[in-house]
Amino acid sequence: MTYTCPEPDLRLIRACNPSAMTGAGTNTYIVGRGTVCVIDPGPQDETHLQAIMAALDHNERVECILVTHSHLDHSPLARPLAHMTGARIMAYGDSLAGRSALMSRLANQKISGGGEGVDTAFQPDHLLADGQTVPFGKDEIRAIWTPGHMANHMCFEWRGAVFSGDHVLGWTTSLVSPPDGDLGAYMRSLDKIETLRARRLHPGHGGAIDDPAARVRTLRDHRQRRTSEILAQLGRGVTRIPDLVACIYTDVAPDLHAAAARNVHAHLIELWENGCVTADPDPAPDAGYGLASRA
Repeated sequence: MTYTCPEPDLRLIRACNPSAMTGAGTNTYIVGRGTVCVIDPGPQDETHLQAIMAALDHNERVECILVTHSHLDHSPLARPLAHMTGARIMAYGDSLAGRSALMSRLANQKISGGGEGVDTAFQPDHLLADGQTVPFGKDEIRAIWTPGHMANHMCFEWRGAVFSGDHVLGWTTSLVSPPDGDLGAYMRSLDKIETLRARRLHPGHGGAIDDPAARVRTLRDHRQRRTSEILAQLGRGVTRIPDLVACIYTDVAPDLHAAAARNVHAHLIELWENGCVTADPDPAPDAGYGLASRA
């Protein structure tokens, strides 16, 4: 279904893939008029593909397909849409691009990222550099590398607004699930988004965010509080991730505890990298954790 956006020259088509992870569904954006770009074509869904095509005006041409990141609810439809329109698929890289050495090591230990699932087959036609401007027709959009939710995550700046993918959502916090997610990178990317001083954010799920600065502050404060809660529980002798989740996420439904555990793991990895916690034998999901002396 096509939804009205609070922007001229912008159309939103929402995929019919509602879930606890995707909210009402994945947002696909058509940006511009005449010669346009499409952001996040969405999941492998023929009905959604036809909805995107139907939202185009008769004489419009898709110049490029921009992908914020290669989770299964955002990128799989890129190739079918490219085949139908002749547009190039543009992104930071494939599903391994941008990973840190530690996250690569954890991935080699067969630690699953969970969450929405990774589009391992994703291959862009053109790699985008951080800060690169992409022209389309008489318009342009700027790519900004924002790893954290996923290492190849990008936001896109257009006319003072930012398409924030899954890095900043209005209806919930983003899942940061190692080895695809990296909390340290996520926090640095929040700072990066804040410096853009966007007038509005258009996220990958949910409605537009009209006060981006306040939302970024809320997300940062939430992560900092969560870190404090984890440190406090470690100080009480709670050493395992499932027990930390049970102690901290008392207001979260049990069916979401698996996602909460991945977030806790992300926090523990960041604390371990900063020398604040110990991990036995390494910062894996089944490790025993404790406070380091400096904490």
